[in-house]
Amino acid sequence: MGEQGSDRRYRVVQWATGNIGTKALREVIEHPRMELVGLHVSSPAKVGLDAGELAGLGRSVGVRATGDLADVVALAPDCVLYMRQGCDLDEVCALLEAGVNVVTTRGEFHHPGSMDPAARQRVEDACARGGASLHSTGSSPGFITEAVPLVLTSIQRRLDHLVIDEFADLSKRPSPDLLFNVMGYGKAPAAFDERRWAHGADAFGPSLRATAEAIGLPLDAVEASGAVAVARADVEIAAGTIAAGTVAAQRMVVTGLRAGEPLLTFRANWYCTTDIDADWDLGATGWRIVVEGDAPLHVEMRFPIPLERMAETTPGYTANRAVNAVPFVCEAAPGIRTTAELPQVISVLGR
Repeated sequence: MGEQGSDRRYRVVQWATGNIGTKALREVIEHPRMELVGLHVSSPAKVGLDAGELAGLGRSVGVRATGDLADVVALAPDCVLYMRQGCDLDEVCALLEAGVNVVTTRGEFHHPGSMDPAARQRVEDACARGGASLHSTGSSPGFITEAVPLVLTSIQRRLDHLVIDEFADLSKRPSPDLLFNVMGYGKAPAAFDERRWAHGADAFGPSLRATAEAIGLPLDAVEASGAVAVARADVEIAAGTIAAGTVAAQRMVVTGLRAGEPLLTFRANWYCTTDIDADWDLGATGWRIVVEGDAPLHVEMRFPIPLERMAETTPGYTANRAVNAVPFVCEAAPGIRTTAELPQVISVLGR
């Protein structure tokens, strides 16, 4: 397990500098028990730049960005924080075979049993050859679908149903292409692409399966569905205008079934206004977890941040857990490690 009481320092490489990767980069640089030894970037324009500059720290830290996998392997780091867009198994396996542990915010590895068998075998073989571990984590899926449910079920002796509602108020997000073209807001309900719901089973199903297996109640199936709601009146949001009668809210539902009954449910509620033609009991941005069992619970976890500051603040919800998991993954047995297989992730906040 992670040596929280020791003075061991972990040599870390940050892979990618998107919104989440940049936040992770800053935290590794400033972490009291980590040393940033490398930085991998995909953009040629960033190659050669100092990590401190790319992290927005306004100072040099003496680590230059590279676009070459071989440069990362040559550093022999303890861990790579792998946060690129898309997952390249060739890269991941090369790192693992070289003995480099990997913590990733990619979602492919939350539940090994949900992976393509050939891909899983390839990754497990790479872990065995290098004596390294791989762990997927983040905020959602991850923290809210694994870490939190495992804590809340720790005081149950019977679980009937656990429901996670995720709420996101998008009214102040100034991203018209994302909201109108990608997510389908402002469209007529009949024109909304309901193929989006299938993404839910792929994105959250493995995480729900991992949690169910951890508490001894493996799922028989995972189903995904969804619905949209329309604005009752014209509404102005930061991205533009949503006309009355067009899509103003959407709900994606991923349900883990056991013996034909819902056991674990994740609902993503994304909305641009609460004045809609559906009674969805929309909460403020954050999460609500309801546990039905012999020790019932109702827990609300709101993001106490002005909506205008969400874009600059929320990357930390995903990046920080990955950074905090590094010591535990480095100390874990080789293989693809799930949240339940690692010790509780405890952050080191002292400087």
